[in-house]
Amino acid sequence: MKRSTYRSLAEINITSLVDVTLCLLIIFMLTAPYIQGGVEVDLPQAETNDVIVREGPIITVTTNRQIFYDEDPVSSAELEQRLVDRLDERETVPVYLRIDEEVPYGFALQVMAVVERMGFEHLSLVADPDQLGGASR
Repeated sequence: MKRSTYRSLAEINITSLVDVTLCLLIIFMLTAPYIQGGVEVDLPQAETNDVIVREGPIITVTTNRQIFYDEDPVSSAELEQRLVDRLDERETVPVYLRIDEEVPYGFALQVMAVVERMGFEHLSLVADPDQLGGASR
């Protein structure tokens, strides 16, 4: 019997594994900002206090006066029904209202009136402080 002079390599070459992992990491880093949910609206600019984030329903009104509860399109009646489901939290949970700056003031008041009628005590209007930059200072 003849013994082989070649020894088997017991090492695993992980260069390919590292390359694939880094490519996947880069892909996830690039796509993560686009995956964030929400309805796209142009928020009005305003100087605001520091943001205190607490969980609560988000109501969004788009330019064409479409109302969204979180990310689901609803009518005014359906909005009331969705808020009824959270009545037990109305004294502690804030309701966030995101309204496109092109929406007429009267329609914005109608949506705010629905929230007020349901008895929610904390209504926060969301503005976009990032767009102000240093131009107004």
